[in-house]
Amino acid sequence: MKVNETEQIQPGRIVKVLRGRDAGKYAVIIRQLDERFVEIADGDKRKFDQPKKKNKLHLQLTDHVSREVADSIRETGRVTNGKIRYALNKFAEQLAQGPDAGGPDQRTKEGQ
Repeated sequence: MKVNETEQIQPGRIVKVLRGRDAGKYAVIIRQLDERFVEIADGDKRKFDQPKKKNKLHLQLTDHVSREVADSIRETGRVTNGKIRYALNKFAEQLAQGPDAGGPDQRTKEGQ
């Protein structure tokens, strides 16, 4: 069963950057701009107020959606940079533990 692309690209979804200066780093989707581009932030170099416009083809989607970030964006229209950093650090800890230790599944959906 193929998941609808609009369900995949949603605020709070954690992505891995595949191309550009930030390649290999993780970020959070802030909003979808159009069919091709999204805005991402990491709460450190790329803050919520000045997110990076990124082509969706240059991102690797993970199965993890940060509920804290998604709820904050949905309720108030914004999120703190600290909350973004916290979500990414929490994801990195779960990733380091691996899927057997209750971490996120290692499967990702590339370039959608």
